[in-house]
Amino acid sequence: MSNLRRPSRDNTYRSRYLHSSAWFGRRDRWFLDEEHRKGSVRCALCLGAGSRRSLELHHLDYRGVTQASHGWSAGEKHEDLTALHPRCHEYVHLLIERDRALSGFVSRRTASIQAIARLQAKIAHYIEASLEQQ
Repeated sequence: MSNLRRPSRDNTYRSRYLHSSAWFGRRDRWFLDEEHRKGSVRCALCLGAGSRRSLELHHLDYRGVTQASHGWSAGEKHEDLTALHPRCHEYVHLLIERDRALSGFVSRRTASIQAIARLQAKIAHYIEASLEQQ
């Protein structure tokens, strides 16, 4: 198992699925559901507010994504997706790719959750340190 991103030219998920009408429909439904459940949508990493225009969705699990002869099917469960600001999303992927355990020895869900928790701890430490200097 690997959580490393493959180049988009070798990855139909990135080059085709994320540009498909199935994905855009699923993405829109996720944001509507999240707003209905929680009243607003926040980045899972920095906890900043956002919208479907300012946030991206990160897959914690790909099991709902299938490709058939007629095209893509977007059957991800709500809890298999999480919202992240684009920069936060990139930080999560960079940490997963650079950490040997996260990139290959745990599930994608575990890798993502652990990466977000580690990055949140770094942010909290940075904020504490900057407050102490004031």
